[in-house]
Amino acid sequence: MKEIALLGIRGVPAQHGGFETFAEKLSLYLIEKGWKVTVYCQESGKGEIYESIWNGVNRVHIPVPFSGSFGTVIFDWKSIVHSLNQSGLLLTLGYNTACFNLLQRMKSQVNLINMDGIEWRREKWGIVARIWFWLNERFGCWFGSHLIADHPKIKEHLSTRVKTEKITMIPYGGDEVCNADASLLDEYNLVPGQFSVIIARPEPENSFLQMVRSFSRKQRNHKLVVLGNFDIERNSYHRSVIDSASDEVIFPGAIYDTATVQSLRFYARFYFHGHRVGGTNPSLVEALGAGCAVIAHDNHFNRWVAGPDAAYFRDEADFCEILDRLLPAEDIALKMRAASRTRFKDRFTWEQVLGEYEELLTHWYPTK
Repeated sequence: MKEIALLGIRGVPAQHGGFETFAEKLSLYLIEKGWKVTVYCQESGKGEIYESIWNGVNRVHIPVPFSGSFGTVIFDWKSIVHSLNQSGLLLTLGYNTACFNLLQRMKSQVNLINMDGIEWRREKWGIVARIWFWLNERFGCWFGSHLIADHPKIKEHLSTRVKTEKITMIPYGGDEVCNADASLLDEYNLVPGQFSVIIARPEPENSFLQMVRSFSRKQRNHKLVVLGNFDIERNSYHRSVIDSASDEVIFPGAIYDTATVQSLRFYARFYFHGHRVGGTNPSLVEALGAGCAVIAHDNHFNRWVAGPDAAYFRDEADFCEILDRLLPAEDIALKMRAASRTRFKDRFTWEQVLGEYEELLTHWYPTK
């Protein structure tokens, strides 16, 4: 039986984001294929490391008495030390603490690292954090047995650090949503097709302020639903976004109920995607899977994912012009929705993505 341990995430079942969702999908997929799967899980508090079984996945629970980034670093360190006794293959999701992966390299363990996005370019980080991520990106390139890029441009970027042969490109995947419960919109007084949606972390590099401010320049007779955690007391950027919004913009907070989020995507006129940094963004893939008509920031990351039939904006004025032109054009929105589904089926189904991962993992599985 082949064995694999997954590191770098908070654990399964998924509760925190894209990498956790991927880890859950991959773990269950590999178990069905006869693999033994271990996932390291971060717990709050003190105590000894313990194990449990969830849907056939062996979970190694590591209590950490700290929160935030420091707690994550401690968790990663303890996970990596514990993993030195694991047999088989390692898969690390993210490179944020790749300096610790030297231990696995020294023990000649096979460790594949998914290098995620270019974290050190994100505007939200200060100089110390950027240097930390910049260094760990290089450590990941050096210490990983093989690298996985989730976007052709990420592979191109990593190729400036290591030989191209050391990198395999496999994108993120998503579920296709062919129907959704329209009654879930009632709580927010929304009517199918008469609102658009933004689903992302409200960070400067995700263009929240530009999109909300452009939308709010005039009366649209259309709602904009902005999902995300906003802390206007402690975050000046969050406050600026909310202050710039018209009365047609709704801020329901972060919604974690899958059925509700699927309904918001499925019945939205448009999905606005302002990400300027990163590779294959999970939220954009999920929007394609729900058949959303996409209006995205114009960069090579978004263009490869969403394809040529999405609409792209460069700045606020550009975004405003697109809204003026497309919001009333239901026929164009329908064509864009169909194109999104086609793009999704061509490249981003979980069946494709997980199959490519198993093929790569099998190729790198250590032989005794």
